[in-house]
Amino acid sequence: MGVSQLGTQVQRVAIAWQLYLLTKSPMSLGLLGLFRVLPVLLFALGAGVVADAVDRRRLMIVTQTIIALCSVALAALTITHRMSATAIYALSFLAGCANAFDNPARQSLVPSLVPREHLTNALSLNIMTWQIASVAGPGLGGLVLQASGPAAAYVLDAISFLGVIVAALAMRHRHVPAPGRRVSAAAALDGLRFVRGQPVLLWMMLLDFFGTLLAGATLLMPIFADEILHVGARGLGWLYAAPSVGAVLTALAMAGRPEVEARGAVVLASVFVYGLAIAGFGVSENLWLSLALLALSGAADTVSMVVRQTVRQVLTPDPMRGRMTGVNMIFFAGGPQLGEVEAGAVARLVGAPLSVATGGLGCALLAAAVALLMPSLRRHRA
Repeated sequence: MGVSQLGTQVQRVAIAWQLYLLTKSPMSLGLLGLFRVLPVLLFALGAGVVADAVDRRRLMIVTQTIIALCSVALAALTITHRMSATAIYALSFLAGCANAFDNPARQSLVPSLVPREHLTNALSLNIMTWQIASVAGPGLGGLVLQASGPAAAYVLDAISFLGVIVAALAMRHRHVPAPGRRVSAAAALDGLRFVRGQPVLLWMMLLDFFGTLLAGATLLMPIFADEILHVGARGLGWLYAAPSVGAVLTALAMAGRPEVEARGAVVLASVFVYGLAIAGFGVSENLWLSLALLALSGAADTVSMVVRQTVRQVLTPDPMRGRMTGVNMIFFAGGPQLGEVEAGAVARLVGAPLSVATGGLGCALLAAAVALLMPSLRRHRA
């Protein structure tokens, strides 16, 4: 997954930069988030049902192949000078559809590959692997953009998918669905009913959704790189990589530590710090301060993510994992991507810095309000 994620991060930098050069519009960058999140909202529940009803490993091979072909199409359109904002949106939507089915299958495999007592450490290592790629990928993406242009970035991404496809083919684990397990609307509703019956899970998902909805601003990075910090395509890679630097160091520290006890308080504090860091980045005009604040946001987000994933995996029985991940994906992916749309719309009215700063402050205030109003979440322990 680390190899594949490396290519994905290179591609994300290239898409954002190319779209910005084509349109010079913050709203167009925000719309990219909309086309990425629509498949999640449309298919997440059904994708979770599918992940519980079929061999998750095979499903992952199919979805990864489709996403790779989308990168091949992006490269072909760029090389033939036929690229447009519409083409970027369409291919992002198609890749998002495949991702909607990929995530439940991939995340549901993790608890089947490690013993229960090592799950928290395994999830930390999993996140760390993803974040290492997120550190190297944007920096590499900036260099590739500067040296060879976006087409080379798309080709590199397409090749990187061979890593996860080969790994999945070699995986010995096979998910055997329960007898009689079928894809149906009733099965999808079971996932929603399960979440409703777990109030701690539900409130953690809601906090994640609304926090990232308010503070999501990743797709505005080209504006900060070009107009505010004046660092160009290479600096854009640094900005994208900075949150992952903080995330990698934090995940590495957590991977060797015992399970977090005060889960609720840790999640609330992490979201609060994340919001303040994003607010500070929004008003910063210094590159190094901006990078430091983004690294802090990545560290806080990783603590929250590890704890939330541990709670979700521990409380969810294996036959329900795919559906549970599908429900979670609506919150986990929907919040950030809808946040990009919101940030783009607000940036069009008041400018990117104020859009990001107010969103981050809103996220911090949300965490403080939930801490006061939901003592059961604040007091939740392992």
